[in-house]
Amino acid sequence: MTVVGPELKVGDKAPDFEAVDNGLKTVTLGTTGNGVRIFSVIPSLDTPVCDAQTKRFEEETGKLPNVSIYTFSMDLPFAQKRWCGAMGVDHVKMVSDHKSGSFGEAYGTLIKDLRILSRAIFVVDKDNKIRYVEYVKEVGDHPNYEAALAAAKAAA
Repeated sequence: MTVVGPELKVGDKAPDFEAVDNGLKTVTLGTTGNGVRIFSVIPSLDTPVCDAQTKRFEEETGKLPNVSIYTFSMDLPFAQKRWCGAMGVDHVKMVSDHKSGSFGEAYGTLIKDLRILSRAIFVVDKDNKIRYVEYVKEVGDHPNYEAALAAAKAAA
């Protein structure tokens, strides 16, 4: 399958993007804040690994008081909001890239053939430099949570 966008590396400047939150407000790199952020990228909340990945980061939010966590997917904002309500997820911020695929194109995660995002993790520091990157090769595999969390803690 064709994945659109660059393969980002540690040390790269985090690219800007334009997506929406589940309240239909525009989300850009700038609106994610100026602290340490984890960008958890998933194909769809309706799959078991994506569900587990998002819940895992929700569990970690209490242990990372100086880190903001965002989950990006092509799910519609309404579906993201419904899923969060049903699962009790209220700390991880949900971002939908469904309108333009801007995030996926900028971060090299847009699967063109299916118009979904591939699984990936990015840790972005307060200076908008990428401190950790993982592009998960198989869509059904989990990312390395411990490595991403350690990078976020080190950056904070």
